[in-house]
Amino acid sequence: MTGRFLKFFSPFVRIMPEIKQPQREVSFKEKFVWTALVLIIYLIMSNIPLYGVKLEDSTDYLYWLRVILASQRGTLTELGIGPIVTAGLIMQLLLGSKLINVNMSDPYDRAMFTGAQKVMSIFLTMFNCIAYISGGAFGPTSELGIENAAYIFLQLMFSGVIIILLDELLQKGWGLGSGVSLFIAAGVAGQIFWNSFSFIEAPDADRLPRGVIIAFFAVLFDNNPSTGLEDIFLRGQLPSLLGVITTVIIFVIVIWFESTRIEIPLQYRGYKGFKGKYPMKLLYVSNIPVILVNALYANFLFFGQLIAGPNSTLRNSDTNFWLDLIGTFESHSTGESTGGYLQPTGGLMYLISPPQGIDQLIADPLRAVIYLIIFIALCITLGKVWVDVSGLDPKSIAQQILDSGMQIPGFRSSAKVIEKILKRYIPTLVILNGIIIALLSFLADSLGALTSGTGLLIAIGIIHQYMETISKEVAAQQYPSMRGMLGLD
Repeated sequence: MTGRFLKFFSPFVRIMPEIKQPQREVSFKEKFVWTALVLIIYLIMSNIPLYGVKLEDSTDYLYWLRVILASQRGTLTELGIGPIVTAGLIMQLLLGSKLINVNMSDPYDRAMFTGAQKVMSIFLTMFNCIAYISGGAFGPTSELGIENAAYIFLQLMFSGVIIILLDELLQKGWGLGSGVSLFIAAGVAGQIFWNSFSFIEAPDADRLPRGVIIAFFAVLFDNNPSTGLEDIFLRGQLPSLLGVITTVIIFVIVIWFESTRIEIPLQYRGYKGFKGKYPMKLLYVSNIPVILVNALYANFLFFGQLIAGPNSTLRNSDTNFWLDLIGTFESHSTGESTGGYLQPTGGLMYLISPPQGIDQLIADPLRAVIYLIIFIALCITLGKVWVDVSGLDPKSIAQQILDSGMQIPGFRSSAKVIEKILKRYIPTLVILNGIIIALLSFLADSLGALTSGTGLLIAIGIIHQYMETISKEVAAQQYPSMRGMLGLD
């Protein structure tokens, strides 16, 4: 029976725009075309500037999280996937903690849960629009004017709804994967390409190109003895050769971890000789904990800057001490016409921000250790929550194995017996998953990878998932009878 929480959202769900599930089998080619079309629309939106904004005197509150949120400053994708991910995180936490009553085996409850998540995404989009405008993210509110503020609000709301529908289009079966994954992977790939092959001159004494690959060849074929390869091995906040090496190593390590599995032998109960295996990846929940943790961080950092930033209206002689506990910030310019950003220098916001480069790691190792401990703890905790709410817990998997007509050889065909065996592995895998991805993300940030450590991990995981999805779709296209076995029905 639907709980009160979902009933509250019921009137809003009825009026929400919706993408219908396909009533026919969608071919792989058609899915590929829809996926490409969704990506093209998102990239076009990422290059359409917002009308009425004044970025020169503004503050970019999400400067450090742009890639992870798949957002582009001053464009229609200003908010990116932030509202979608935050709404999903809130709903999953409410479901996992049993604060809301939802029967996920009931199609109506499941549809209402998905609809409520969409409604919450739109509510969060509205809230973020108002917070951005009132917080000065598009220039001082006194100079912006009511008319421009209304234009900006409508543009962000309209684009936010489009992004939600683009994600729903793929998830309903018209395309491959999800819009959230696709947009993140595209953003990370774009930043890696920019940091590798940009010809724009970097603002340093050597006047080398920003792109490290271009800078490498510029140094290699330059007759100027004042610059050498050692000058681009470490470049502070700029892309470096160490960053290239780190990116490649992290990529190889993550792919290896994604391919490492623990296999539990299975056999059919009714047919002797028919055997199978239930594979469990070493990275059991993949990059999901990293996405959830960074959705939390994005909101903490955003509101922390609004509340405790240098331009906060709450700051005065009486409140400075308490606001400094939340965070202290330094203003920096981006060097472009997109205004500036705030860099945490103290307080809680400083402790939940990763060291950006090896120089910051050496300068304050205690901060790095505290950040890593908090990051690992959150990845493990949210990984456990995700396992419980997504049907990956031992009890749910045991029931799935029994429902498929299989059992573990040498043991009774009982859900409790299988659950007990799975409990030997799944909790340990979840903990290892959290530790491994937290460490890899920390190393990528600290050693100056070509994109943020979290963004790199997420992109690698998404690429690996897309490779598996495409291989399954191709196999199902050739052998339609295998669709059920491949989990595509």
